[in-house]
Formats: sequence, structure tokens, C-alpha cells
Amino acid sequence: MRWQHHPRDDALVHSLYDEKTGSFQYVVADPASRQAAIIDPVLDFDEKAGHVATANADALLAHVERERLEVAWLLDTHPHADHFSAAAYLKERLGAPMAIGERVTGVQALWKDLYGLDDLATDGRQWDRLFADGDTFAIGALQARVLFSPGHTMASISYLIGSSAFVHDTLMMPDSGTARADFPGGDAHQLYATLQRILALPDDTALFVGHDYGKDGRDPACMSTVAEQRARNIHLAGNVDEATFVRTRQARDATLPLPALMLHALQVNIRGGRLPEPEANGRRYLRIPLGRFTPPAG
Repeated sequence: MRWQHHPRDDALVHSLYDEKTGSFQYVVADPASRQAAIIDPVLDFDEKAGHVATANADALLAHVERERLEVAWLLDTHPHADHFSAAAYLKERLGAPMAIGERVTGVQALWKDLYGLDDLATDGRQWDRLFADGDTFAIGALQARVLFSPGHTMASISYLIGSSAFVHDTLMMPDSGTARADFPGGDAHQLYATLQRILALPDDTALFVGHDYGKDGRDPACMSTVAEQRARNIHLAGNVDEATFVRTRQARDATLPLPALMLHALQVNIRGGRLPEPEANGRRYLRIPLGRFTPPAG
């Protein structure tokens, strides 16, 4: 894990990087009131041992205490396919409300069927607030707005907070391009439309991504600007049209294996980061649907 500070004129932004999953987690705070939001926190999971731990979440708690912040929101951008969400764990300790986009109900219904989870509620009740496109909320004096961002998933949203946007899996860093769109409910055409909305933001808007893997040996990075993405993103630079983008995105996606934790993580994340209830013997179990997905050719 590694902390980074990202100076902004209107907000305190700190990121915490989880090396195992390549995930960035964010603490965004209003300097005056010290109110804060935690975005996309990671709950640690060792798939070989079936072991859940809270090292990342506890590092976030320590940061909040050290900086004397009051957490007003626990925000997920979408149900993650590559790590467990720590939002429910943090809510137990901080009491802050959990939020996600309202289209999570569609993801719940889709994966309820895939996992055979007959008892799963699919109305989003696992969160305290379901955001719609254009909804606004406050973090102290910081004004935040929700941007519906489908494509990577049917439920993805971005958070526009002050002069920053937290776009998670929609964009990567410019040298890594854009998010895959081949998961159930994903759509490359929708992703292209979402990217056009994001790139229409002011040039100096800071774009914070959810993942980076240190392409070609560089250090993992999480922040660029709209202007930098428009000029240098390998999938978008040069005013790429929709047909070209979709063709490139779909060809790339066809070569990608599923994320290592996808089938483990989604059954937890459609519950808001809560583990399955214990069975009669007191143990918790994850389900793996067999035969639904095939590995990429070659």
C-alpha cells in the first residue's frame, strides 16, 4: 500500500494504492470543515486461502484519524469485479452513509441469476442512497455531482467533486487507454458516449482513475487532466470516432481473461461489500458459477 497526496485548490485529495489489485482508493476532504468522502475502498481477499482481511480499510481509518477528518460519505462508483468493497466494514466503524448509482439494481438482478442467490434483495437496499444522473450532494463546502457513466458496467457513475472527477474504471491513464466493456451488462457503444461526456468537462479538471498497473515499468499513477486525456489517450486521441473506438475496444476485450477475483468479488459487492451469511455450520461460502464464462482464445 502506498499513499499519495494530490494538491488541488479546492480539496484535499489523498490516494491509497493497493498493489495486489492495482486499485486506487481515495479520501477527498473539504479543507475548511474537514468533512470527507472515501471513494472505492478495498477489502483485502486472498483467494488461495479464502481469507478476508482489512489492511487497506484500516489504513484509510488511520488516515482519517490522523488528519482529523469527519467522513460524511462512503462512495462506490460501481460493483467492482476485481476487489471486494470495504464500504460496509467502514460504515460499521464510521457510521457514514453508503452510496452507489441507482442502476446497481440491474447488476444485482443479473448476478442474482448467475449465482443462484434466491434470497438476494435487488432493490439496492444494501446502500443508504442510490444516486441518479445529475444528483448533487455536499462534502462540507465542497459541491459534488453525479455523472451516470455506463459502458464498463451498466451501473457505473463518476463523482464530480469540486475541480476533480473520480471516474474509476471508465478511463485509465492516457498510456493505458480505456476500461474494458465486455463484462455482463457492459457495452462499448455506451462507454464511448460516457467518455465524450467526461472529455467535455473543463480542460483542467483532474481525472482520478480507479486502476493502474505501471505500464512499461513506470510507477503506478492515478491522476491526469481532461486536456491530457484528450491529447494522449491511446484509444481516444485524434478525435477517434465511435465505430473505430468500438472496434478497437471489442478486439482488445476479446483477448483479456476475466479479472482474477471477478467471480469471488461480485457476489460480495452486489451486497454492498457484505460477506454471505453463515451457513448452518457457522461458515461462510462463496459461489462460483461453472460453465458461464470461457477463457479467451489462445
